[in-house]
Amino acid sequence: MHTQEMMRRLQTPIVKQLSNPCLGKDMPRQFPKIALSDVDEEVRLLAEKVYASALKEEDTKDALSMYTVPEDCPIGLQEAKQRELLRELAEQQSEESAKRSKSFKMIRSQSMSLQIPLSTENVRGMVTPLISPSSTCSSISQNFPEYQRVTISGDYCAGITVEDYEQAAKSLLKALFIREKYSKLAYHRFPWTTAKFLRNAANERWTEEDEILPDICPCPGEGQDPYSMENIPDNLNYQMKMKDGIIYVYENIEALSMNKPRCLPYPDLETFAIDMSHVLAMIADGPTFLRSKAVFLLSTISTMSERYNLKHTPVYANVIYPVDTHIHAAACMNQKHLLDFIQTTYKTDAERVVLEKAGVKLTLQQVFNNLNMDPYDLTVDSLDVHAGRQTFHRFDKFNSKYNPVGANELREIYLKTDNYIEGEYFARLIKEVAHDLEESKYQHAEPRLSIYGRSPEEWESLSHWFIQHKVYSPNMRWIIQVPRIYDIFKSRKLIPNFAKMLENIFLPLFEATVNPQKHKELHAFLKYVTGFDSVDDESKHSDHMFSYKSPKPEQWTTDDNPPYSYYLFHMYANIMVLNNLRKERGFSTFQFRPHCGEAGSITHLVSAFLTADNISHGLNLKKSPVLQYLYYLAQVPIAMSPLSNNSLFLEYSKNPLREFLHKGLCVSLSTDDPMQFHYTKEALMEEYAIAAQLWKLSTCDVCEIARNSVLQSGLSHEEKKHFLGVSYLKDGPEGNDIRRTNVAQIRMAYRHETLCNELSFLVDAVKSEVVGSQ
Repeated sequence: MHTQEMMRRLQTPIVKQLSNPCLGKDMPRQFPKIALSDVDEEVRLLAEKVYASALKEEDTKDALSMYTVPEDCPIGLQEAKQRELLRELAEQQSEESAKRSKSFKMIRSQSMSLQIPLSTENVRGMVTPLISPSSTCSSISQNFPEYQRVTISGDYCAGITVEDYEQAAKSLLKALFIREKYSKLAYHRFPWTTAKFLRNAANERWTEEDEILPDICPCPGEGQDPYSMENIPDNLNYQMKMKDGIIYVYENIEALSMNKPRCLPYPDLETFAIDMSHVLAMIADGPTFLRSKAVFLLSTISTMSERYNLKHTPVYANVIYPVDTHIHAAACMNQKHLLDFIQTTYKTDAERVVLEKAGVKLTLQQVFNNLNMDPYDLTVDSLDVHAGRQTFHRFDKFNSKYNPVGANELREIYLKTDNYIEGEYFARLIKEVAHDLEESKYQHAEPRLSIYGRSPEEWESLSHWFIQHKVYSPNMRWIIQVPRIYDIFKSRKLIPNFAKMLENIFLPLFEATVNPQKHKELHAFLKYVTGFDSVDDESKHSDHMFSYKSPKPEQWTTDDNPPYSYYLFHMYANIMVLNNLRKERGFSTFQFRPHCGEAGSITHLVSAFLTADNISHGLNLKKSPVLQYLYYLAQVPIAMSPLSNNSLFLEYSKNPLREFLHKGLCVSLSTDDPMQFHYTKEALMEEYAIAAQLWKLSTCDVCEIARNSVLQSGLSHEEKKHFLGVSYLKDGPEGNDIRRTNVAQIRMAYRHETLCNELSFLVDAVKSEVVGSQ
């Protein structure tokens, strides 16, 4: 079989045509569409089976049993092992299978015997990663620190046939190709190492010029006004129109009338459903071979000596700059901070009108009188904003914790941006939190502010609040969260359909991008917005099964809430088009960073694998080894909040963060809601300290988590170079500056080598099929 034919089979095990993007420098960026006729019927049925299982919780175990962790039943495990051994014996009797198995073993033996000679006096004995010559990327560092490697072989892989292995490798590579397509079209990040191996699998050459990264505005320099509205680009006066839930951009009215949109990538629901079906089918059926390989890192002494033998070590050598990558602005303060602020404002502003209710204006004193309470009698306990046992698996009770003393009036006064006092108290609270971050000098945060989609004026109101109260801080970047509460707005007749909600969320952003002179405050505010989040209770089930048959947003007129995947696709689609438009204008781009995997169906994590730059929580990855493996291969960042999960969905001791970290997933620690889950002034340090104590994390572990938080954050390229080193974009030890990150080079070498090994196994499986078939 020729190499071209092999690649055709690699790229089309599910559909007849792989939807790879056209990303050449001289080629238009278009979203490649797939017709439904190209989809394998069996794949479609398997995907629908998984979708349907999400609608019936009682059927979940049966439908998803192919990728859930099996129960430890000795009889069942023994019978399964016997069946696998019989399959392997039958395969060995096949001449073709024996030939393919021999070719694969030959390729892997070449990989394991490959050695790199010593080239430096500083490294006593280097051992190359186990990468085959055909899979090796030219830029892989040869300066791997010395540590002992242990390879386990034998019965752990018994029962895995060559056909299963090759099919699994092709399916996994196909899933990685799909994520790469969605990431690059939206200007999301995709790891260099994985991209290099994918190019190698496709017989193409990877260069740094092919890399696509988000554009994020750096902090204003000293003496510069962060709220400046000078030198704003001119208006373009493009026309915009929503079609199938996505904003289309037209050069002028004539182009709009002729339906000739600008050359931007416009995704379609059918292609997304097909791409998602491939990943679902791979998880739910077929070979799901995951190697059980253990490599023991015997590096405690080496790590310590490497860290402490540094010369010219700065004062903060043992301090990494962590970023709180998941925190909600309305709960970014702790309980005592909020209590002190309430009492302070009552002392100074008791006679100030702060609320208008049913046409009646109320002073702060009148509000407390109506609540029959004296603010000076309040305590942290009576404030009742801390989540506890009563909120476990009760998201409704958790949401009520945003109301101090259970009073919605106090939430309206103190924790809203759009109220009678124009969000003044909320701005002051956030500025006090920001001041504490600036004083600490080594912490950053990315608070979430809400845009609901009930009115297009929300954006102008939010940006005016930001500019008027001067909320900017060099230690904060902002993310916009969109609650999935269409059903509430529709039942109250605030919007006619789901498309109107999407239009209210995204059309103002397109208008501010096209005509910034008409929206100066919004243009200035968007410089400090780095991403979007999709939030709400994931455990709520939707009665609609997401598929290519799902109605268009204009046709979604029922009071029922759309499913999670439906929300994610339409948010991603508009962010993709918007990012490409903003890139043309030289403006900053946005990342999509949804809450995902905290509860609910496994399909949520599949949707995010395609659409998200990174996710928050990711707990349900523990239930799906195959999907967990994909998140590892693609190095999808995950912001985890064990203290939050402990009060809502999962006990702390059962949290998979430690397991994910040891496996090499890109995890970070975040606070989520300090007001509900933390006690101290430094909530992020509280999160790190508890994790380190409970799981006995080493200093290197903690610093690796902190380094991951900077990498996955919305900090600018210049800031990341300052905190991580000028070469932070490179992989492995080459991209690590230990003087800044405090992460040992031996740890970075181990992470990089292991990832390269995993990717090379997949590529080698495909190469072995070619050799065995010739």
